[in-house]
Amino acid sequence: MTTNPTLNDLTHRAAQDRDRPAYGHDALITCDRLVRIFTTDGVEVQALQGLDLLVREGELMALVGASGSGKSTLMNILAGLDTPTAGAARVAGRDLLTMAAKDRLAYRREVVGFVWQQTSRNLLPYLTAAQNAALPMQLAGRTRTPRSRRAHTGRVLELLDLLEIADCRDRRPHQMSGGQQQRAAIAVALANNPAILLADEPTGELDSHTAEQVFAAFRTANDQLGTTIVIVTHDQAVAGEVRRTVAIRDGRTSTEVLRRSEVDAATGHETVVAREYAMLDRAGRLQLPADYTRALGMRDRVALQLEADHIGVWPDDSERG
Repeated sequence: MTTNPTLNDLTHRAAQDRDRPAYGHDALITCDRLVRIFTTDGVEVQALQGLDLLVREGELMALVGASGSGKSTLMNILAGLDTPTAGAARVAGRDLLTMAAKDRLAYRREVVGFVWQQTSRNLLPYLTAAQNAALPMQLAGRTRTPRSRRAHTGRVLELLDLLEIADCRDRRPHQMSGGQQQRAAIAVALANNPAILLADEPTGELDSHTAEQVFAAFRTANDQLGTTIVIVTHDQAVAGEVRRTVAIRDGRTSTEVLRRSEVDAATGHETVVAREYAMLDRAGRLQLPADYTRALGMRDRVALQLEADHIGVWPDDSERG
């Protein structure tokens, strides 16, 4: 027999909802039902369709997805280069939906660093590596006194040394290899000590050996500076190097792969164990991995069964004889 909730029940539930912490209250990046709609020639395209994402302070993570999945749109929003249509996006306490133009400029200069795939977008060709890395501090007005200039010259040299390109300090981009240019670009992005570093396919134009060097630079920045780093990549080798990989499909987060190290008690050998999770959004929807649904011929709908400790999901057999 089903009973309707009483007024006391509803009041109690409402009080519980009020007392529950806000979604993503302790995250550095919070995307809550994020929507981005583009209109071209009268046709609307939903690049993001209610995307949810949380990134904790200090994470080094990767975003993956096919072309058109929405990952580049998400990166542009987080970088302050684009504005959401609806939903919520917060980075380091800043509301990206309501931010004024002046605040958005300060956000891009001081809160977030960005590394593009094309090295020509990261570095000014007529400046040396050291001058490129110093430029963000100059634009932020942090080098106005002799003392501040000395301090920030020291920071530039520390960053170049940390990223193992100290010998490139006086070289212009055309005098550096592709990997050196990208590491110089990381130094530029880190110059103002941002809360988060975003990188869009930073190894896309590099060979595998050079890509490993560039990713090592990201890992160094994460380990030694504590910078939170989000990398968009198609490179499975890069995606496999981070503890957390989030896949985006059709404008929503679909799956996560979490990796952890385990040590064999008998041999002492350390191995990395990966486990895949489907993402459950706040409306209770999840996207099953396409490889799984194709393998079992799942489409349109699936059969569900609630068990004591799990939910069973099977192909729909309702029309079978």
